[in-house]
Amino acid sequence: MKRIEAVIRPHKLDEVREALMEEGFRGMTIVEVKGVGRQKGHTEVYRGSEYKIDFLPKIKLEIVVPDDRLDQAISIIVRTARTGQVGDGKIFVLPVEEVIRVRTEEVGSEAL
Repeated sequence: MKRIEAVIRPHKLDEVREALMEEGFRGMTIVEVKGVGRQKGHTEVYRGSEYKIDFLPKIKLEIVVPDDRLDQAISIIVRTARTGQVGDGKIFVLPVEEVIRVRTEEVGSEAL
């Protein structure tokens, strides 16, 4: 099993979530985060004063998938999260040693 951590634009969350759910990927965790990268932030004006926003709001989507469905999940996320602009995000893939469903004590893929 693998854990996918995808950092995406906030306005793309619903589209990504719906596409994953349509293909049978049900359980996921969503976290509001802030980050800085090549997008580098921007400058805003508030009450006549200019200030720089370095950390931009993003969404981190975490999902654990079986090894044989990893490429499918990544493809869905890339296809639906992409705008073609700097700041579309990143995807990280990490190994998962074990998954246990607390309620039923199911283990492994059955716990997903």
